[in-house]
Amino acid sequence: MPIRILPEILINQIAAGEVVERPASVLKELVENALDAGARAIEVDLEQGGVTLVRVSDDGLGMDADQLPLALTRHATSKISDLDDLEAVATLGFRGEALPSIGSVARLTLTSRTASCEHGWKVQVSGGRVGEVEPASARVGTRVEVRDLFHLVPARRKFLKTERTEFSRCEEYLKALALARPAVAIRLTHNGRPCWQALPASDDADAVRRLGAVIGSALAEQCLYLQHSAGGLALHGWVAPATAARSQADLQFFFVNGRYVKDRLVAHAVRQAFADVLYHGRHPVYVLHLTLDPARVDVNVHPAKHEVRFRDGRAVHDFLYRSLHEALADQRPGDRPVAEEHAQPVAPARWHYGPQRGLSLAQVREQMQGYSQLYAQPDSSQDNASDTEAGAQLASAVPSWVPSRLVPSAGGELAAEGASPATEVPPLGFALAQLHGVFILAQNAVGLVIVDMHAAHERITYERLKSAVDSDEMRAQQLLVPRVVAVSAAEAELAEAESEAFAELGFELQRAGPESVALRAVPEALAGVDIEALLRDLLADLKERGSLCRATERRNELLSTAACHGSVRANRRLSIPEMNALLRDMEQTERSGQCNHGRPTWTQLSMKELDALFMRGR
Repeated sequence: MPIRILPEILINQIAAGEVVERPASVLKELVENALDAGARAIEVDLEQGGVTLVRVSDDGLGMDADQLPLALTRHATSKISDLDDLEAVATLGFRGEALPSIGSVARLTLTSRTASCEHGWKVQVSGGRVGEVEPASARVGTRVEVRDLFHLVPARRKFLKTERTEFSRCEEYLKALALARPAVAIRLTHNGRPCWQALPASDDADAVRRLGAVIGSALAEQCLYLQHSAGGLALHGWVAPATAARSQADLQFFFVNGRYVKDRLVAHAVRQAFADVLYHGRHPVYVLHLTLDPARVDVNVHPAKHEVRFRDGRAVHDFLYRSLHEALADQRPGDRPVAEEHAQPVAPARWHYGPQRGLSLAQVREQMQGYSQLYAQPDSSQDNASDTEAGAQLASAVPSWVPSRLVPSAGGELAAEGASPATEVPPLGFALAQLHGVFILAQNAVGLVIVDMHAAHERITYERLKSAVDSDEMRAQQLLVPRVVAVSAAEAELAEAESEAFAELGFELQRAGPESVALRAVPEALAGVDIEALLRDLLADLKERGSLCRATERRNELLSTAACHGSVRANRRLSIPEMNALLRDMEQTERSGQCNHGRPTWTQLSMKELDALFMRGR
């Protein structure tokens, strides 16, 4: 066939195949135009999941009569004018393809009015042909109606899902928009019935309520607010605790300069930050906003603008990982979630330890009255023994893993951090008993605390091992015989160029040939692993992300295993001072809410919950 220019309607239909997948993608394009026009209130009306009708009305600036036909012309836009604008796009839309593409596969009506005009103007598109501009009754703003989606291309219509599924996709997008633009009011109706609305958020409390409307109020109250900036990058938003992780990644919202995106680099940074606290196969919940110079991010990499490309992906990845990693590490038992009702997003309150009066052994015994079977009281022959002798016996029974500062003194006094006066109850409270050699029962100001002693001690041991390794340079262990690893020519060049980066991790390597690398030393903490496989993984990391993350991951896996085997096991009897020592260590240990495998280490039952179990107050 000879080369020829395609008809305009076919060109638009081809473009529609890129940007119009389903009703939700039509809705996305129309709402983005409304936001770029300065809308503060958006109304969305759908019929049959959006297949029969998608109507978007806004209170934005509107358009004059001469602008309506231009809005329906391909590559006509008011948002960019030259290459400089394209390289620093600050608006959601900029291609100028959405409306003509939609008009080529559906019946489209565009109605708009500016504040300076006494009435509005309307233009219709049918069969891809733009009609005449006519006067119309309209309020200030723009209304776009899209009817009978894909009626001109019935083959595309067969790929649509059920009405319920298509409506769900539209609702999901609007909920993401509610989080991206908290100051914009949104209302949704389906088949003439009001379904969902989000009132504009004027303060932090309103923003938290809007967050609850999207992810659920109970989950929103658990979320931690974070805010961090460095190197021209700013991150703020909410992260749910690891215990609220889900089986699906359906509550993950990430925005770049207000644009909702799904990016692999971002997903990897978040997954790495949660690596030490997330249960296998679970997905974290987060709503995060990244702000940076528009020139540092390329939004022109996907027709539907679902993805972006960062100019310096490694810097963005490291910033996201570090910000989330530190926010999760800073959490201790007793920190209140910032997203509580009417709470302001400030740094979490920290439990402060100061000079405190210790509890004598007699006071500890008094607290334990009624638990004679779980707490070994001295027999009658020891009733007259001094607290000094009893304290010495307890001190000798404390295992080596309990810090010396928490061991009872010879006078029977617990160290200041081992207990507190009743007016200053620690977050995890004071130990009462041990249940079946597995759980520690403690009382705090809220009610009953239940601690999985093995999981808790596993986390404490793991964090101490990591700190011990991180405090010194990674030590290398020389190999008796250098290990020659076969790699590709590109990987060999990469290994040679990044030899200093490998040396910082304890790897000593050099190029042995065009397609081989010689390993002469490996990190001491990684001795015994499959070094050849690890080296290939590291080179893959360097090539893809520009960082050596798998060495740290593999090291942490080994330290986690060591911590698991080195922690107190089930059915081990602990004394009250030992239990209190464990509770105090939990309060000062990073990520102590979960063990190394992501399981929760403790839970809280409030007095209200306990009363409900026994129908008290009814």
